[in-house]
Amino acid sequence: MRLPASLTATQLMDLAADPDGFAQELARPMPRPPQPAARRGTRFHAWVEARFEPLTLPFLEPEELPGSEAEVADEHDLEFLKDAFERTEYARRTPYRVEAPFQLTLAGRVVRGRMDAVYKEGEGATATYEIVDWKTSRAGTADPLQLALYRLAWAEQQRVPLESVTAAFLFVRTGEVVRPGDLPDRAALEKLLLADPVGDEPHGQGVRAGR
Repeated sequence: MRLPASLTATQLMDLAADPDGFAQELARPMPRPPQPAARRGTRFHAWVEARFEPLTLPFLEPEELPGSEAEVADEHDLEFLKDAFERTEYARRTPYRVEAPFQLTLAGRVVRGRMDAVYKEGEGATATYEIVDWKTSRAGTADPLQLALYRLAWAEQQRVPLESVTAAFLFVRTGEVVRPGDLPDRAALEKLLLADPVGDEPHGQGVRAGR
């Protein structure tokens, strides 16, 4: 069985964590119920983007939402996330880029995605960058592989040394900032894709890095 032409970042992380389980899921995909947390996370990301840059997406006001208890609770939680973000250091910093798209070729496959925010310090050859990914779930965990992809993509896109780019998770609910060390470089990321447990695939296929 071959890898599909398009993968999310979550699937890439599943591949790294459990290749056999990932292959089984591809062979027999199970239907997944709607995820309110995912919808809430998407709305939070849109709110942060609109906070720093004009956005055409309208935001529903509470009175515009259907009035079920679940939907009211969802709206309250979204407001909690907004308030929590305002207490973080990033609420007082202006990002260099928001929802920055990227395209990265790894082991013959194209990885596409968007970075939540990129912050820049300095100018010219001494400039440094920090990529930040917002995490809104209650789990308080995240896979550094996601940041490794973003870091490499940004360094190569901007033509700066990899050492000039750092990456962090902001766990919005708690305000905790986690900066994993020893993020995989290009060679390590390509090794992951080349060790494909579900069979080879012709070069040039697409891989998407999502949230």
